[in-house]
Amino acid sequence: MEKDFLKAKMVEFPRNVIAGHDVLSSVRDICVNIHSGTTGTIITGENTDIAAGKAVRSYLDGYDIDTCITGNATAENIESTKDQILEHDSTFILAVGGGSKIDIAKILSLQLNIPFLSIPTSAAHDGIASNRASIKSEKGSKSISGASPMGVIADTSIISKASYRSLASGCADVLSNFSSLRDWKLAYNLKDESFSRSAYSFAMFSAESMMDAADYIRPHLEESVWLAIKPIIVSGISMCIAGSSRPTSGSEHMISHTIDMMYPGRAMHGEQCGVASIITTYLQKGDWEELKHALVKIGAPTKASELNLSDEEFIDAVCNAHKIRKDRFTILGDKGVPRDVVEDVCIRTGVI
Repeated sequence: MEKDFLKAKMVEFPRNVIAGHDVLSSVRDICVNIHSGTTGTIITGENTDIAAGKAVRSYLDGYDIDTCITGNATAENIESTKDQILEHDSTFILAVGGGSKIDIAKILSLQLNIPFLSIPTSAAHDGIASNRASIKSEKGSKSISGASPMGVIADTSIISKASYRSLASGCADVLSNFSSLRDWKLAYNLKDESFSRSAYSFAMFSAESMMDAADYIRPHLEESVWLAIKPIIVSGISMCIAGSSRPTSGSEHMISHTIDMMYPGRAMHGEQCGVASIITTYLQKGDWEELKHALVKIGAPTKASELNLSDEEFIDAVCNAHKIRKDRFTILGDKGVPRDVVEDVCIRTGVI
């Protein structure tokens, strides 16, 4: 007699996703659609409040909106923001800013069981629409579960005013999916790890779309943001489907997290993932040259020196990266890659 089928899974998606020119004005309609009352808190920073926070408040005339100006997603900032939300008795959150503000909102949305809207002012990585958040500390960054945004409002006219470096970093983060997806398939084939074809397809679609758009993504063009933002959002949604960061975070992200721990503040997350993915793609026997060429076209780093790392520092990071997440099998293996091999690959690929 066959066993009863007991498999079940819940996937939480953003309900409303709108991207394009001057779409910030849709914030009121989306707030109405999520049916969460009229008392909310904006989580933002000083500069991002000027860039978009003030406009959000103007569109929500009649709402009782409090504004919390905060910094990076540290435990201290998360706790102080939580206190302010509770004091205001908010029933929803608006995250207006970059990744750190959105990360704080994800964490508190989950803790307080209230919805949040993601309103990015830059697109430096693929966390805009995901349910994963990164907590910063002196020891580096730690990825944890958060809530998926109830809605995403990606105004290209606002994001285009952020530094192009941020956009290039977000593009590189998505291109690194090619590496993370090979790692996921490897773990599925060798370790029988849980695998979602739907999440895989979303993450691959985002990476391939970014590769196709690489020729047209340039500084000072709002259309470049338009071409990049869809793959960035879809990449984040792949994590919602998987219920983890697995589709978009493999050996290349382990190297990036190691850089954060060993040499904090040298470069942006997506930049580090892009350079690291050149190495990991080579080790995976993938087309590292095509990947590197796409990064060059976008204007993202392809060398350790462009991450403000010496050759030895970058090699050290790669050699130690396997220690980051021992529960996540990747091309780096359980014992890491020998130093002489890492150095040889770095030279062959031009990373050093």
